[in-house]
Amino acid sequence: MSVPSNFDEFLDGIWKQNPIFVMVLGMCPTLAVTVSAVNSISMGLATTFVLAASCLLVSILRSAIPKQVRIASYIVIIATFVTVVDYAIQAISLDLYEALGAYIKLIVANCILLGRAEAHAAKNPPLPATLNAFGMGLGFTLGLLAIGSVREVLGAGKLFGLSLFGPHFQPWVVMVLPPGGFFVLAAWLIVFAAFRHINIKRNTQLGGVQS
Repeated sequence: MSVPSNFDEFLDGIWKQNPIFVMVLGMCPTLAVTVSAVNSISMGLATTFVLAASCLLVSILRSAIPKQVRIASYIVIIATFVTVVDYAIQAISLDLYEALGAYIKLIVANCILLGRAEAHAAKNPPLPATLNAFGMGLGFTLGLLAIGSVREVLGAGKLFGLSLFGPHFQPWVVMVLPPGGFFVLAAWLIVFAAFRHINIKRNTQLGGVQS
C-alpha cells in the first residue's frame, strides 16, 4: 500500500472524505448557521482554525499523552482553541458573534474535531496531521458555503448581503427557516453523490480499457 503524500492528505477532506457531503458529520452547525454566506464562511473558518491547531498540538504531544486519558486530553486541547476563537469573534464583530450564537462554543462537541484527533493526528507526524486537518476544515467550510449561498440567494435574494434580483423578487421564506436547511442539504448530497458515482464509473471503465 502506497503512503499518501502531503498533498493527498490535504485533498482528502475536500473530496474523498468531505465532512458534510460524504461523511455527513457536523450537521448541527451545518443546518443552523447556514442562513447566509457570511455566517457559513465564518463558522467554517473558525472550525478550520480549531481543527488545524488542535490536530497539530495533538500530533506534537501524541507520545506524551497517556492512552488512558487521551480523549479527555483531546477535548481540553480543542476547548482551549475554541475559547480563543470565541473571544476573537466577539472582539472582531458583535453582530457576527450574536448571529453564530452558541454554535461557536459547540465546536467543542463537533465530532469532526475529536474524530480527526483520535483517528489521524494521534497517529501521524505534525505536518501530515495538520494538512489533513486543514483539508478537512476547508472541505467543511466549502460545504457550509455551498449550503449557505443557496439559502441566502433563494431566501433573501442576496449573496454576501448584496441584492441580486432587485426589489420585485419574492423570497422563498422557507429557505431561511429550518426546513430550508434540510432541503438544500439533501439537494447537495444528491449532486455530490451523482458526481462521485460518475467518477467511479469513469475510473472503472478506464481500468477495464487499460487491462
